[in-house]
Amino acid sequence: MNWENTTARYGSLTVGIHWLMLLLFVAVYGTIELRELFEKGSDPREALKTWHFMLGMLVFALVWLRIAARLSGPTPVINPEPAAWQQLSAKLLHLALYALMIGMPISGWLLLSASDKVIPFFGLELPPLIAPDKELAKQIKEVHEFVGTTGYYLIGLHAAAALHHHFIKRDNTLTRMLPER
Repeated sequence: MNWENTTARYGSLTVGIHWLMLLLFVAVYGTIELRELFEKGSDPREALKTWHFMLGMLVFALVWLRIAARLSGPTPVINPEPAAWQQLSAKLLHLALYALMIGMPISGWLLLSASDKVIPFFGLELPPLIAPDKELAKQIKEVHEFVGTTGYYLIGLHAAAALHHHFIKRDNTLTRMLPER
């Protein structure tokens, strides 16, 4: 088991964090969608919202480890090499996903701060980033929800591109990010 990236494949740390982030995204999106099954103000709904925030902040904490792991070694080569436009679009999509992993938790933190709500993180209470402001909270909520919806498309596009490379183009794009056997 190689923890570091090589020119042939991503290391175990990068691979592990990649798939852990996928599970966290499923949990973050799942908790906020499942809250709709419960009445406003009910304990289950409030618990799901709390978990949504805490898991989102866990994404924020882990994205920095992910970036460090990603930059710690070479980027594995794709064989055969994709066209230049595909390489550029892949880089732009990855940048958008990293912006999502950083921006969404920050906007959630700002939203709770502006809403004058407690900011939980697994038994801790994070400090507010800004003073309470109900009008600003509404604006932040709109942006947070719009970008959250956009995130579904970014994640879906990322997964579709990986499957396209694996099953249609038959290159090693996906296998570079799969656990070693």
